[in-house]
Parts: sequence; C-alpha cells; structure tokens
Amino acid sequence: MDIDHRSPLTRRFLLVSTAALLVTATSVRARTIGSGLPWAPNTATPPAVIRPGGWHFFTSAEAATVEAAVDRLIPPDERGPGGKDAGCAVFIDRQLAGYYGRGGGLYMRPPFMPGLATQGYQLPDTPAARYRAGLKAMADHVSRSFSGKTFTQLAPEDQDKVLSGIEIGAITLEGTNGKDFFALLLQNTQEGFFADPVYGGNRNMAGWRLIGFPGARYDYRDWVEHHNEPYPLPPVSIMGRSEWTVGSQ
Repeated sequence: MDIDHRSPLTRRFLLVSTAALLVTATSVRARTIGSGLPWAPNTATPPAVIRPGGWHFFTSAEAATVEAAVDRLIPPDERGPGGKDAGCAVFIDRQLAGYYGRGGGLYMRPPFMPGLATQGYQLPDTPAARYRAGLKAMADHVSRSFSGKTFTQLAPEDQDKVLSGIEIGAITLEGTNGKDFFALLLQNTQEGFFADPVYGGNRNMAGWRLIGFPGARYDYRDWVEHHNEPYPLPPVSIMGRSEWTVGSQ
C-alpha cells in the first residue's frame, strides 16, 4: 500500500471536473444490458500480497532497531501482540522500498520552510532518506551513551528513555531532526498496525481485532439495525480470510 499525501479536492477542481463530466455526458448514449454482465470477473488489479521474509529496504541492523522500536511504541500485552509481531517493521520496510519511500505523491520543491501541523510535507528529503539518516544518528547516539551498545541491546526501560528523549527533543540526533524522525516512525508504526494485512502489517488482523473493526467485509445488511451491539463476526482482509482459500480446506 502506498501512502497518499495529496491535498483534498478544492472547490475549483470540483466545479471544473463536474462541468467536464456534464459536457462528456451529452455525447454518451445509454446502452441496454442483457444476457450477461458487460465485464468479466477477475479483471481488476488487486494489491500484491506482501510476504514476510527478507528486508527490501532496511539493512539487518536497521531492521533489528526498527523491530525493537515498534515493539516499544506498541508493546505486547494480554490483549494482543506488539508492533514487532504485528508486522509493523515489515510494513514500513516495504513502504520505504516503494513509491512512498521515494517521495511519490509528495511536493518536494523548494523553498523548504518549517510548516504548520496543518500543512503538508515541507522537507527536502524523501521518507527513505529520512529513515536512513535517522536510524544512523540514533545508533550513533546509543553507542556513545551506552558504552558501545546497540538499541536492541538496551533494556526496555532504556529503549523507552531513548525514544521519549527523541520525541520531546531532549536527545539531539546529529544531522537530522529527531522530533520529526520520531513523528514519522510513530505515524508509520500506527499505519502498519491498522492497515490491511495485505500490505505486510496488522498480521492476523491483530490491530483490527483489538478495536473490533470488521475490515473489508462485503455485506453488513444483517447488522444494520443492530444498534449498540458489538459486531460478532471476525474481520476480513481485502484478500479475504485464510480459511476461505482452497489450500486451507
């Protein structure tokens, strides 16, 4: 899944596109459909299923750090797995290796100035470049501060101190904006935890099960009138459920 950062439709765009549609519609004739549908099944282009195994963007050291970090941002507990076992690092890795990592859909032309929280992307580097610089700076800080250790070798409480220090700006990362890097890591971790499992995260729909989200189920008509009742059926991915496939029968 490539994350879309395009701005919302403007009133002008909506009016122009509507006018174009009306002009086009005047030259289109209605057609009666009979004895079959005018399309063939399986002609759509579904998203490619991301399989775990191997890293497409991260080095092994970077991947280990990200797995440890996402497990502190979303730690495992009695309600379900944490960020690592939910596949958040895999989701981020595949995003960075693709369109999103290259800055696809982002406006990346100068001048670059600090933006407001309500504004879009304001940075000169792609998300992939920001991760590479941020992880290196984070590794250098940990090595200097903890006698040559890596982030993965730290106790959980020390990992939390490092992450929270970067988040609030108490820890300065050389060569990169630590607060911006933490915000990006947190955002992508949350996306990986709740995105459709087809994109590598939300493994076994752990995030959806946690909040009771039904997923991409086709038909809810039987439950439209069931107000203030929890939806009892398990969530469904874009690609269905594993027990529905022929190979699982």
